[in-house]
Amino acid sequence: MKIAICCDHGGFVLKNAVKKYLEDNGNQVIDFGTTNENSCDYPDFALLAAEALASGECERGIFVCTTGVGISIAANKVPGVRCALCAEPLSAKMTRLHNNANALALGGGFTGTNLALEIVKTFLETPFSAEEKHQRRIDKITAIERKYSK
Repeated sequence: MKIAICCDHGGFVLKNAVKKYLEDNGNQVIDFGTTNENSCDYPDFALLAAEALASGECERGIFVCTTGVGISIAANKVPGVRCALCAEPLSAKMTRLHNNANALALGGGFTGTNLALEIVKTFLETPFSAEEKHQRRIDKITAIERKYSK
């Protein structure tokens, strides 16, 4: 799978651990930065990774900042991106099953490496359920996105 990954300074260490895990498991990872722990602005990196996801260049995205909140908000501003902040595997499973989320946000200051890797594994291995009610809801989200993306 081709995966976009990005972070700010607060997510740098966790992003690198996730990137190594992804590559070790046969995924192609495109790293949109940052490249160190110097203070930086997460929207800059979120935009690059989200655009790669929305364009189809990447199949999934993983976004990491200190809390996961700011970077997920930024990612979700790009039409076509459905980024969910997950702090445990069950929410990662449910957001794939019900929301067909194509991006995962993690909080590098709150989520330890082992837990984060389990969340990532669950997120990547869980398919969308394709149930009509869930697709209908996603279609409504897409309609809202189109309405305000003019």
